[in-house]
Amino acid sequence: MTDHIQSAQSRIFIKNGTIVNDDQSVHADIYIEDGIIKQVGTNLVIPGGARTIDARGKFVMPGGIDTHTHFQMPFMGTVSADDFYSGTKAALAGGTTMIIDFVIPQKGESLLDAYEKWRGWADAKVCCDYGLHVAVTWWNDQVSKEMDVLCSEKGVNSYKVFMAYKDVFMLDDDEIYHCFKRCKELKALPMVHAENGHLIAIKSRELLQQGVSGPEGHLQSRPEEVEEEATTRAITIADQAGAPLYVVHVMSKSSANVISKARREGKIVFGEPIAAGLGTDGTHHYNKCWRHAAGHVMGPPLRADPTTPGYLMDLLANNDLQLTGTDNCTFNADQKAIGKDNFTRIPNGVNGVEDRMSIIWEKGVYSGKMDPCRFVAVTSATAAKVFNIYPKKGRIAVGSDADIVIWNGEATRTISAKTHHQAVDFNIFEGMTVHGVPEYVITGGSIVMDEGQLKVTQGLGRFVPTPVNSQTVFGRVGNREKSRQPQIVEREPYTGPVVEIKEEDAPVYNKRSDNPILPESANEFHSRPPTRGGARNMQDSSFSLSGHQYDENQPKRPGTKVSNPPGGKSTGFW
Repeated sequence: MTDHIQSAQSRIFIKNGTIVNDDQSVHADIYIEDGIIKQVGTNLVIPGGARTIDARGKFVMPGGIDTHTHFQMPFMGTVSADDFYSGTKAALAGGTTMIIDFVIPQKGESLLDAYEKWRGWADAKVCCDYGLHVAVTWWNDQVSKEMDVLCSEKGVNSYKVFMAYKDVFMLDDDEIYHCFKRCKELKALPMVHAENGHLIAIKSRELLQQGVSGPEGHLQSRPEEVEEEATTRAITIADQAGAPLYVVHVMSKSSANVISKARREGKIVFGEPIAAGLGTDGTHHYNKCWRHAAGHVMGPPLRADPTTPGYLMDLLANNDLQLTGTDNCTFNADQKAIGKDNFTRIPNGVNGVEDRMSIIWEKGVYSGKMDPCRFVAVTSATAAKVFNIYPKKGRIAVGSDADIVIWNGEATRTISAKTHHQAVDFNIFEGMTVHGVPEYVITGGSIVMDEGQLKVTQGLGRFVPTPVNSQTVFGRVGNREKSRQPQIVEREPYTGPVVEIKEEDAPVYNKRSDNPILPESANEFHSRPPTRGGARNMQDSSFSLSGHQYDENQPKRPGTKVSNPPGGKSTGFW
């Protein structure tokens, strides 16, 4: 009897809605049982005891997949405010039913140990399903071997490298190349935080020396060019390694253009703008209120050009950029205040996991830049394909997980830290009124948002393994590699003469002396080369501790008596 009641409670019938997938939208009904979509169509035969939801006039879409979160993350001496409970609760409130977080080991820390630590933090707290990326913050043979174990046994298919955060997470170009090449061998997806960390460190020091210590210094120390340059360099390294590439949090017009251009040249690159960059801009760094300005500090920064969000949305709508996350990494006011006297110490990170779906609907769909099918592509379906969990996630179809949002595209809400479900005390979208509100959210067959009321269960979510070799990512890598094999020209061996280089003729490269006082050679004078006319270079020293003269062993030149007036000869050619 208990089993029957439990089964009845897990039966859901959604009728009269418009089902939207990334490729089409249709008017149809859905029947869900035991967390799986069992039927899609019209005139369905439904077992008794099912909960019926009338979705007339609403969109029925796959729940969102946030590709980029940092919950409970130790960073810059503190830990992000939203843990896996408050973070996934907020995600569900906004219509997102799966997040992919980042395992970030310290330099020298085992990737496997860090992975187990993140699983320990997440498994007991998550309210929705989740996956994990792993960051590679150092490189040697051990890291390479652990990547294999993570792929084959732990359900990880993506690895992120940092080109920023010098001396903390940053890798050098040769290490990045080896990591990307290893990803290609494992058929895992390399990801990159693209900013020039060396230039950021230099610019930060210069600004502090010039008295710029507030949040505006963060923006000025990381101009668009350092993101653009690193994006170009990362794409070049990946292409030379034969690997695809995923660029996280694309924040500027110029870096987005680099990605778009690379894709048109046939390179396998995916660009991920985030809710923050699509919904607001970096002018807030100059706000007179330090807390307000610091609340917008993230890396790469929100750009001061107020036309950037609209530009990124245009590229996202037209598939020059492919999918969206949030880089949700929240810190409260007292945490941000660690950097009250030095902008380089302000913990980097903003919110977004709760508001991403509404921001993209408002700025993308409601503004007329994209249709609902494209909305599904950029909020869930493409992510599911790239991370190889499609159509289990990211699609409404028979056999797919019952992760569904019933969306009212005309309803509005006003975003505020006073009403959001996150643990952070600040919201970068404060006061913004957006169209697009989830009325029902179903995760794993459980209704967690019911007519706008949120009812979540801690630990309800499960870890979702992401298998390697996504065809969306690697479908053309094999043939491309064959076509790029090095070319060897078959020719007759060379049998002609070869010049012989005698040992005494070989160039000698002297090491610079450790003692700048005494000369490196036996010659006690520093010999500059003669002038073009063959005369002694007058900048050459003739001083010697022994008292010898520079030219004492050279024969004296014969004297020539010239009789000219003072000032020299006044006639003749010169």
